[in-house]
Amino acid sequence: MRSALAIIADVVVVVAFVVIGRASHHAGETLAGIASTAWPFLAGLAIGEAGARAWRRPLTVLPTGLVIWACTVAGGQILRVVSGQGTELAFVLVSAAFLGLFLLGWRLLVTIPAWLTRRTA
Repeated sequence: MRSALAIIADVVVVVAFVVIGRASHHAGETLAGIASTAWPFLAGLAIGEAGARAWRRPLTVLPTGLVIWACTVAGGQILRVVSGQGTELAFVLVSAAFLGLFLLGWRLLVTIPAWLTRRTA
């Protein structure tokens, strides 16, 4: 159950990144436009989930979250270039920052209370 919820949370992060980015560039928020922008990052996310074997420890920042984040950003950018969507350094930096903050951030928020409880016990 935790694995499924973690995957859903990761997908929500990627879709939020795409929707916010498209809205900030007035690119339109059609379903086709969102799907066109999101698929490279969702494919990178899937590669990261599989590569990290995220179902084993879905809530951990290291190594699960870090692998997922790196694959989502790198895979997403590579697939954008290969598919002719292109990319720029500023976009790479913004996507790395946003996805890092939220893909790793939600995991930190979930695991810190448990970590603090263990440390004080």
